[in-house]
Amino acid sequence: MKKDDKAIDAARYRLNEIENDLVGELAAGRIGRREFLRHGAVLGLSVPFLSSLAGAFGLTAVAPRMARAAAAGGLIRVACTVPAGAVDPVTVDDNGGLLMLHQTGEFLSISGPDLVLRPHLAESWKPNGDGTVWTFKIRQGVKFQNGKTMTAEDVAASIDRLADPKNSSNALSAFKGVLSKGGAKKVDDDTVEFHLDTANGNFPYLVSSDNYNAIIIPADYAGDFEKTFIGTGPFKLDKYTPKVGASFVRNPDYWGPKAVPDRTEWSFYQNMQAMVLALQGNQVDIVSQVSAVGGEALLNDPSFQIISEKTSSHQQVHMRCDMAPFDDKRVRQAVALCLDRKQMVQGLFSGRSDIGNDSPFAPVFPSTDKSVPQREKDIAKAKQLLADAGHANGFTVKLTTEQYLEIPDYAVIIQNAVKAIGITIELNVEAQDAYYGKAVFGSSDWLDSVMGITDYGHRGVPNVFLNAPLKSDGTWNSAHFKNKDYDALVAQYIVASDLGTQRAVAKKIQELLLDETPVIFGYFYHYLTPAKKNVTGVPPVANRLFLSQAALT
Repeated sequence: MKKDDKAIDAARYRLNEIENDLVGELAAGRIGRREFLRHGAVLGLSVPFLSSLAGAFGLTAVAPRMARAAAAGGLIRVACTVPAGAVDPVTVDDNGGLLMLHQTGEFLSISGPDLVLRPHLAESWKPNGDGTVWTFKIRQGVKFQNGKTMTAEDVAASIDRLADPKNSSNALSAFKGVLSKGGAKKVDDDTVEFHLDTANGNFPYLVSSDNYNAIIIPADYAGDFEKTFIGTGPFKLDKYTPKVGASFVRNPDYWGPKAVPDRTEWSFYQNMQAMVLALQGNQVDIVSQVSAVGGEALLNDPSFQIISEKTSSHQQVHMRCDMAPFDDKRVRQAVALCLDRKQMVQGLFSGRSDIGNDSPFAPVFPSTDKSVPQREKDIAKAKQLLADAGHANGFTVKLTTEQYLEIPDYAVIIQNAVKAIGITIELNVEAQDAYYGKAVFGSSDWLDSVMGITDYGHRGVPNVFLNAPLKSDGTWNSAHFKNKDYDALVAQYIVASDLGTQRAVAKKIQELLLDETPVIFGYFYHYLTPAKKNVTGVPPVANRLFLSQAALT
């Protein structure tokens, strides 16, 4: 590719990012094109980059205004959930820890609010004829924070490390049955081939920011991430103190537009209320995430802004299909029929959520078949199903879950709802580290409990949700659900490359899961990031907080 072509591509990519940040305001008609571009100035782009932007798109009239905003500098302070354990790209599986990865590490591509993948460390990708081999062209001139040049060898090693079952990686939720150890192969310094176990039409999403662990780190990584936070990103580590906080400073050798903030500081909190108070007390500028329940003080205060995105994020209510009383699907159906989803969405989220229909197919996914009838509350039917299953007088069961976002409140809603059919739920709400345990069967309250509620972060495609928690051999199959018909349908969905075929198979999956109900998908909530009014340049990307273009105006 010619140098000029690369400059134009880079300019087009950054313009897309700017437009994504402001597209909601533009689409709503609250600002015009001129204001749209003017507000883009707060992203603080460098003068050389602005020149390429102007040359590529004829925006010379706005370039001077944008250039004047470039010297924002300063400090951005963030409150987030304390990482549950060691921050390691391979094993970390909680929101606080994953947010830390993304401050210095980068992905091959980034899934934006529109669910479209945008090139990042990879410049392009394409499949072979049957979708079993995907070839990625890797960006040149990228260096790790230690000065070493990133090559295809580092990319192949990073992904291969995650795909190795011996490492018990959180990323296996995406790779199991798709990409095995040895499947990532370096072709030359700027080319990697991924040889898949089976065809996969959505594979690029599985090595993108959708797979939160899939940052690219050196091939010789030796497991000391908390000491170095080594990556290729616009920030580099200043200090990390477990259970307390972290700070990062601008990486002067970054390959792309330099970070606007001189420094970011992260403070870790055990609960949401403490984070809310920190923002109200001017101790931080941003809270990484709040739920509508508990975050009302910020959501309803005009002195703060809410960076919001419709997502596929949700909380899964699993019921052990291999243990009484949930080994009878009629019991599982009865529990699901007790929930008033419209009322629940309003009560938990003040309407900032989409209603779920007991499958992973969220309304935001293009492949979701929206003709499948919505499950509604029906106490009479629930009582009959419970009686038919031999539990006319109900039963008592323990629901184990985590102290995170609105989950404890959701647990109480379920507890109260099932009283109508004679079921008594005993609640056991644990700290996240206790709930997840070692995150493997036999050593995890999450995976071993007869009934539980687990948080699942946003993905741009449903592949992980279909595989990990629901396939017979799924790495996160806390419901212990085993159904050959389901497994076969998921295999059909995965290999499908066109939207029409995906939607046709999705309908069958949705109908099967409504019948079996191993997991209740009650809602898909909007991702809410509160910030001060003068914070700009933070894109609405669920479960990831990209601060390189953030500024205080």
